[in-house]
Amino acid sequence: MNYSHLILIFVSSILFVFAQHAFAQSPDCRICVAEKFYEQGDTVVILGRVDAVLPDTDLLIQVYNNNNRVHIAQVTVAQDGSFTYTFPADGPYFKADGNYTVQASYGPSGNIYETSFQFQTKNTASAITQIFEVRAGDSGTFDVPYTIRGGTIKNMFVDPAMLALVIQIQADNDGTIILDLGRNWIDAKKPDGTDDTYIIQIDGVQVPYQESSVSPDSRIITIQFLEGDSDIEIIGTYVIPEFGTIAMLVLVVSIVSMMFLSAKRGMLKII
Repeated sequence: MNYSHLILIFVSSILFVFAQHAFAQSPDCRICVAEKFYEQGDTVVILGRVDAVLPDTDLLIQVYNNNNRVHIAQVTVAQDGSFTYTFPADGPYFKADGNYTVQASYGPSGNIYETSFQFQTKNTASAITQIFEVRAGDSGTFDVPYTIRGGTIKNMFVDPAMLALVIQIQADNDGTIILDLGRNWIDAKKPDGTDDTYIIQIDGVQVPYQESSVSPDSRIITIQFLEGDSDIEIIGTYVIPEFGTIAMLVLVVSIVSMMFLSAKRGMLKII
């Protein structure tokens, strides 16, 4: 055997060991959806990338609504690790409005990666997109852009005692409301200045929400509600005051006057 054959065998052995080592690693599968909201009949687009491509291995995609599996598929991964899969958001299993979870698993590691989207049936009322002007006392007014499905907004107002924006709705069906919350009038911050989560309550019961966009100026959140719900409270760590400087001065003067009168009465009792 000549030297060229020995070198070829040596290089092949190294490549074989390297490939086995690479495939033995737990590949990360990152997944997302093209849109965060789909209506019945729309085409759902799922895309992503795996870090390590395994030979003869498909990606397993499963879609759930409230722990009920509504769709399952095996997807081929391209040589560069990317994948794209589409399916219609329709059929006998797509009956309920709400949040749908997409799970993807790839390879023997069993790691599961998730994303989600909001789904709306045709039976639900069409979306209403408008801007609500909220009155904030002496602080003036501020605009809240919103999109609501399944109901209408009756009123919005600030509750400064709770650091909250209160939204009164008429929920004719189960639905969702998407709100563009300007940071200059409501926000939720941790002590170190980083973003904190809002507390969302519907009729006094705390509920989860989804945050789809964060910018220096605003935060966009999606809240799901049920038929018959009425009051939504968004509680942060800051809300624009409902009364301005003059009203605050009047309040301070009143408190000082009460303290003065109380002290005066106490002195009269002692005398």
